[in-house]
Amino acid sequence: MSEGQPDGEEPRKLVLPPKAGRKLALFGAPLLLVAGLAAGYGHYTDPGPLQDEKTFVIPHGNNARVTKALQDDGILSSTWASGTFFRIAAFLTHRDGQIHAAELQFPARVSVAHTLEILRHGKPVSHQLTVPEGLTALRIAAILNKAPALSGEVPTLAEGSVFPQTVSYVWGTSRQALAEKLQKMMAARLAAAWDGRNVEALDGLIQSPQELLVLASLIERETAVPSERPMVARVFLNRLKLGMRLQTDPSVIYGLSNGAGTLDAPLTHEDLQTPGPYNTYLQTGLPPGPICSPGPTSLDAAAHPADGKMLYFVATGTGGHNFAETLADQDKNIRAYHVHLSATPQNQN
Repeated sequence: MSEGQPDGEEPRKLVLPPKAGRKLALFGAPLLLVAGLAAGYGHYTDPGPLQDEKTFVIPHGNNARVTKALQDDGILSSTWASGTFFRIAAFLTHRDGQIHAAELQFPARVSVAHTLEILRHGKPVSHQLTVPEGLTALRIAAILNKAPALSGEVPTLAEGSVFPQTVSYVWGTSRQALAEKLQKMMAARLAAAWDGRNVEALDGLIQSPQELLVLASLIERETAVPSERPMVARVFLNRLKLGMRLQTDPSVIYGLSNGAGTLDAPLTHEDLQTPGPYNTYLQTGLPPGPICSPGPTSLDAAAHPADGKMLYFVATGTGGHNFAETLADQDKNIRAYHVHLSATPQNQN
């Protein structure tokens, strides 16, 4: 976006393109004299009325509609003469480029000349949207729906199909186009993880990219510590190999919440006994689909699990997990977790 005239240069006057004089002789000169000179626009580089730097959306349409929008936004004076002068200036300098509909930033006191330069060559305002790792499709759809400056409806999102990422977009981008961009990113990232997987470590237990995505989604929701994710992957794979149930709470929560991924209260024993395809306390094997959109570290962990015979893990209470190969060691870790909780001061209302 132009920053105005360079130091030391004379203000640029309204330059007429070839044959413009002939056009003015026919119909433009009287308007230019009345609307321009009489209104005080000796130069179309004179400062305009805008008091502060602002961002405005320039609509699609002809010069008359654009002029009205500029006057309504305070970039141009609201007088008839000011609007007429702007339209004539735009007409006479049309070879400088086409006026674009976009969200653009205008500096304070922007002149007619600078306004036209911004309208023709200014860089649209960039917005950013962030999809955090581990969100369900329902929550991602809510983020897309609330994002400003997007157009259209949010398409139906398959669970796990959207890559967690921060993306930039401009005013008027459709929600469908942005969703498709994130879905293409996930498809590419999943394909790369599958192609680069440690086949020997997976031991034939994960048969397709979709199953790898499901495994990665479970890993994503089980731990927020990236260094633990290959170990969580190994626990799940070891359980699958032995025919043990995965017993992963996030999968149960996903099923009970109808895909929201969160509950209003902690899981209960009754919840764990509620039948459903995502209840990994009752069903063996992987759940029927992913339970969230996993990030790259979880995808990599699923494709490259750690070595070991771990079958259990439990939270330490300090942000990580303790892993165990035997049920006896798991019971010790559970007792240590409860001791930690009992020694931790609780918040009092």
